[in-house]
Amino acid sequence: MSPSSGNNVVIIGAGPAGLTAAYQLCKAGMSSIVLEKDDVVGGLSRTVRHGGFHFDIGGHRFFTKVKAVDDLWHEVLGQDFRRCQRLSRIYYRKKFFFYPLKPANALFNLGVWNAVWILLSYLKAQAFPGKLEESFEQWVSNRFGKRLYQIFFKTYTEKVWGIPCSEITAEWAAQRIKGLSLLTALTSAFMKGKNRDKGSTIKTLIDAFDYPRLGPGQMWETVARKVTQQGTELRLGTDVAAVLWKPNRVTGILTDTKGRSEEIEGSHFVSSMPIRDLLQRFVPAVPDSVLKAATSLNYRDFLTVALVIRQPDLFPDNWIYVHDPDVKLGRIQNFKNWSPDMVPDQHKTCLGLEYFCFEGDGLWSMSDRELIELGTRELDILGLAKASDVEDGAVVRMQKAYPVYDSGYVEALGIVRGFTDRIENLQLVGRNGMHKYNNQDHSMLTAMLAVKNILGGTHDLWGVNADQDYHEEVTGNEGSDHDLQRAASTQPKVPRRLEKSALH
Repeated sequence: MSPSSGNNVVIIGAGPAGLTAAYQLCKAGMSSIVLEKDDVVGGLSRTVRHGGFHFDIGGHRFFTKVKAVDDLWHEVLGQDFRRCQRLSRIYYRKKFFFYPLKPANALFNLGVWNAVWILLSYLKAQAFPGKLEESFEQWVSNRFGKRLYQIFFKTYTEKVWGIPCSEITAEWAAQRIKGLSLLTALTSAFMKGKNRDKGSTIKTLIDAFDYPRLGPGQMWETVARKVTQQGTELRLGTDVAAVLWKPNRVTGILTDTKGRSEEIEGSHFVSSMPIRDLLQRFVPAVPDSVLKAATSLNYRDFLTVALVIRQPDLFPDNWIYVHDPDVKLGRIQNFKNWSPDMVPDQHKTCLGLEYFCFEGDGLWSMSDRELIELGTRELDILGLAKASDVEDGAVVRMQKAYPVYDSGYVEALGIVRGFTDRIENLQLVGRNGMHKYNNQDHSMLTAMLAVKNILGGTHDLWGVNADQDYHEEVTGNEGSDHDLQRAASTQPKVPRRLEKSALH
């Protein structure tokens, strides 16, 4: 094997972060090599095709407050973007609750007395909040009240993560639902379409978003085509076998493409692969304490069961959260309601049933046929479709879909960062690359800043989405470069709870 040229930017991963980095480098007149272990691009934001039907791996709204990201989306797809009106509901106790909250609907479904108890529980939490906020359970209960937490948060959250809410850190809640409280939701519901008082930055919860005509994969397939046309080398089906390094610097990547090995040298390296896997592949091995910390970082896996149903209209929602503990199903996407072009026959509907699992557990190990039968049966139990109307199905499994914010992740990530921050030509980007539950736009923003650093900048990628406003709130900063400016820093920043462990 002969090493390739060392004057390369090597990008690991062809998801939103990796391809954004390649795209920005092309705009700066620089080529790169993109390594992707799968045979398709897009990562979790891919779109799968089955019998002419298109379906996502989960739902992917294109909504952002970062103008640079929004500009890139529209620059790439142009007229292939469509405006989509949001409708999502919670399925709980055989009834549907609108989300965001609509008071009349919630009151009718819960009943007056239950609603009164929820309000009293909320008022109690406001008057006598818990002093500790270390867990998701404590964080949410302080803002919504214990009773609403138990009804709307506990069952679904534990279904998603596979661990008790008491073991999920408050950091996850703060990052994903920061700024939202029962009062915010009620105010938004009662004052929809009106501006709030002058002192508040929050106007309303978003009720519309953009979406590619043929799903999010259309975006990343288009980006991949554009960058390869401009000289970027995209290698699919290529795994990272080893990361070669010496103190403070990565020197190359040893790749495995269907049994063929090659060493790729580079001047800069950008990685979006799971940080645990990345550090386990370092040769020579990283220090034992770093390897132990990286290995302790956990992930939640995910699978989608797509079902084709002989009915033109089943329900109006884009997606439904399933809080019913009697089924394993976590969420349902109705792809025709995202874009009619996703479904080639308008007399039929394609649903994506989402199951959260761990690789190797009972759900993950079920055969495709068994999973299609399970999804069909649970749809029938929920009353959303008749089993007899299901005519076809497909299954897609996704490893490491969600980085887990368990009780040990803060210390472990701090140790990992203490090591990776010293490697001058390696930048970590994206959700799994940073073990950070970023949305697509924040993953893209980390990649944009990484490219700016390659060009001579000193931006702190870890500052992205560290203290953002709630990701579904429209604020007075919408459409500005607010996030980009806030993330820029001439001095590396370490989140307060990471500071001690990151420096040792």
